[in-house]
Amino acid sequence: MTERLADIPTLLETSRLVLRQFEERDWDDLHRMFEDEECVRYTIKTPLTHWQTWRMLAGYVGHWSMRGYGPYAVVEKSSGKMMGPVGLWYPGDWPEPEIKWSLAREFWGKGYATEAAMAVRTMAFQTLKRDRLISLILPENEASKRLAKRLGGIYEKTIPFRDGLAEIYVYSCRRTAVGPGTVT
Repeated sequence: MTERLADIPTLLETSRLVLRQFEERDWDDLHRMFEDEECVRYTIKTPLTHWQTWRMLAGYVGHWSMRGYGPYAVVEKSSGKMMGPVGLWYPGDWPEPEIKWSLAREFWGKGYATEAAMAVRTMAFQTLKRDRLISLILPENEASKRLAKRLGGIYEKTIPFRDGLAEIYVYSCRRTAVGPGTVT
C-alpha cells in the first residue's frame, strides 16, 4: 500500500538549520554518523559500511519518490555541515508515519534535533491530512523519549517490533502547532 501526501515542502528552515532533501554529496557525512556505534545503538543497532550507507541514502531519496515525503538532510547554517536525517518516515513495516530523528554525535546536546523535529512537526500539522503521527522509540532510549515529550508526544503503548519492543509516542495533528521553525 502506498500512501502519498500532497503539498509537503521539500525545504524547511529554522534560525540555525536548513532541512532539505538528501543529495549524493551527503554520502560521506551520513556515513560518519552510520559508522558510529553510539549513533546507531537505538536505531539500526549495527554500524554500516560505506556502501551500506549508500543504500540508506538511496532509501531516503526513494522514500520521497514513493511517499511524497521523507527524511530531510539537516544542515547547520553556520558551518554548512550535514548533521543527519530528521523528517517523516513510513517504511513498509512501520505501523504508521513517524517523525524520526538521528544526528551525528558531534551535534548532540545543542538542541538541533529538537529544533529540526519541531520544524517537521509544525510543517506536518499544517499540511498533512492525518489525525496523528508517531515516533517509535526503543524502551531504553531515554534521550529520544525526552525529545518526543518536548515535541508534545504522549506515550501510547509498547508493541512488538522487529526483533524486540518499541514504545509508541503519539503526536496529535489536531493540536495547535507551536515552536521554532518556519515553512518555506
